[in-house]
Amino acid sequence: MTTEERLKILQMLEEGEITAEEAAALLRAIGQKAGPAGPGSRGGSRFLRVRVTDVVSGRSKLNVTVPLQLVKIGLRIAERFAPDAEINWQELEEAITGNLVGKLVEVEDEEDHERIEVFVE
Repeated sequence: MTTEERLKILQMLEEGEITAEEAAALLRAIGQKAGPAGPGSRGGSRFLRVRVTDVVSGRSKLNVTVPLQLVKIGLRIAERFAPDAEINWQELEEAITGNLVGKLVEVEDEEDHERIEVFVE
């Protein structure tokens, strides 16, 4: 984690955008190196993986892994910025952080020839 990232989190805390607990969890989550992981690896840490593949060539266009703890904190922050959104934030958080492992979503965009997959690992 860079100093710039830490300062941004502390600035969000100072401005009241996140709580001290959320800031601490965010610092811990970002401090983890998010590399490829299989189910049950890394001592139980879980990750959300988003993969975008070009359907024609089969080449990977995007492959991002994010700690689920960071996703959970992001949802809490998003809830503060969109209080009028018709989203059950708690239900969404429970769905993402539940015991589910494996592919959550697969979408194929025929116009752009892309396949988007979302996994919990």
